[in-house]
Amino acid sequence: MSRHDTSKLASLSPFELKDELIKLAGSVSNRLMLNAGRGNPNFLATVPRHGFLQLGHFAMIESERAFSYLPVGVGGFPRRAGIEERFDQFTRQHQGVPGVSFLTGAVSYVRDQLGLDGGDFLYEMCEGFMACNYPVPDRMLRLSEKIVKQYIRREMIGTHPFDGDFDLYAVEGGTAAMTYLFNSMRVNGLLKAGDTIALGMPIFTPYIEIPELKEYSLHEVNINADPAAGWQYPDKELDKLRDPKVKAFFLVNPSNPPSVRVSDASLEYLAGIVKERPDLIILTDDVYGTFADNFVSLFAMCPHNTILVYSYSKYFGATGWRLGVIATHKSNLFDAQIAALPDAEKKALNERYSSITTEPAKLPFIDRIVADSRTVALNHTAGLSTPQQVQMVLFSLFSLMDTADTYKDTVKRLIRSRKAALYRGMGAKADPVDENVVDYYTLLDVERESREVGPEFVKWLLASIQPHELLFRLAEEAGVVLLPGGGFGTQHPSGRVSLANLNEEDYVKIGRSVRKLRDEYLERYLAQGGKTSKADKAGKAGKAGNGKSGK
Repeated sequence: MSRHDTSKLASLSPFELKDELIKLAGSVSNRLMLNAGRGNPNFLATVPRHGFLQLGHFAMIESERAFSYLPVGVGGFPRRAGIEERFDQFTRQHQGVPGVSFLTGAVSYVRDQLGLDGGDFLYEMCEGFMACNYPVPDRMLRLSEKIVKQYIRREMIGTHPFDGDFDLYAVEGGTAAMTYLFNSMRVNGLLKAGDTIALGMPIFTPYIEIPELKEYSLHEVNINADPAAGWQYPDKELDKLRDPKVKAFFLVNPSNPPSVRVSDASLEYLAGIVKERPDLIILTDDVYGTFADNFVSLFAMCPHNTILVYSYSKYFGATGWRLGVIATHKSNLFDAQIAALPDAEKKALNERYSSITTEPAKLPFIDRIVADSRTVALNHTAGLSTPQQVQMVLFSLFSLMDTADTYKDTVKRLIRSRKAALYRGMGAKADPVDENVVDYYTLLDVERESREVGPEFVKWLLASIQPHELLFRLAEEAGVVLLPGGGFGTQHPSGRVSLANLNEEDYVKIGRSVRKLRDEYLERYLAQGGKTSKADKAGKAGKAGNGKSGK
């Protein structure tokens, strides 16, 4: 048994608990720690990064053309006149250098497919790379928004019919998007203390924790996905959204940690509820959508009611870049609800934003988010740093130009082969192929993974272990770090395994460690007189043999 009383740690966020597990896992010298606790991928997109570096090389040459009469070390702004011709000369001189052909293709795509001016694009990219000007417009650079919008259309909307247009706000990753949105919804009266919101469970932990903070004081209703139904939301759970006291529905799609996208049937059912409840606010966090097959966001289904959050962090291996966007339809529920607030509240909001516009009542909600992110008074210096926006644009163009989905298919195969390796190490069969399963994470549920032995063993095990005991034993005895599924709102003791951040053989080792620990508890159960079916005993004997041969 673990020497640690884990009951005292039950209140910690899983991301804080992870630090305790890492300490234990690293406490044995000369032992490799296998940290599958965090979703930081160990793969990344190289082509758009090469493009960023070569764009920087060109931008530096452009800068140094100005003030050339001064001593070395002083440059100026790029010049728009003739920039396309100078870029063509640059690419001819640097043929074969990684990133150059990508940039050539990017300029062609922007000009020939998106119908934008190639020279204007190059100028915006060069000025953005040099970071020699404030972000203008502050919500997002002009052409950058148009390009990223095409990426969002492709990945989040696809071929689904979409009426009208939408706006983007470039932010410092999904983390900033969440922070800004909760704050602006509170400030603008969309959510008030005491209001009830619904959470699609399980869910990324901060969506559980932020509403409980004193400054928000929101009541939470859980919309529980059913693990027995492939982690889909049963209709009876979604029907909770019909209650008019539920002001908003927040979900992560595909889910975290089960990594399952909402099925087409459930999306249609949700859209039907929204038709009956046009006052329902929806926030969908779709960071893992780019790993799904044929993904359609709830933003595509219910655009007027939905706020979309998307981050580039996972798909492009760019967690350190802090790149994300907030999207709202140009005609949306949020602006309508603000316009319908009581006169006293509208007057207070008009005063709040009067320093940045002469018509504060007409300020769209998405622009209020920008202002609130800088406490309004600093709105003139708001906006994501321009080099970050440039890299976001290059990531977007890389995906848009990859019409064969070569990069997407490669990273999807990578994480799915890791899941197979994990279950191979456990001596168990992976789940049947499900088009809705993304596999960025997988959830090892104590009840589910022990079901093969028999229900009595499951009942005994759940009654015998302390909160997080299995996770602490894995960390201390095997150097394996997983996150507790309970911190994400799962209903049984479980561990979240990230399939993105270790190599395939590491997942085999994690699987063996999990199996060894499970079998140890099984031996204790049998020693106390516990029983399993004959078939289960035979299966255990065979699988135990497989586990031993792999040590």
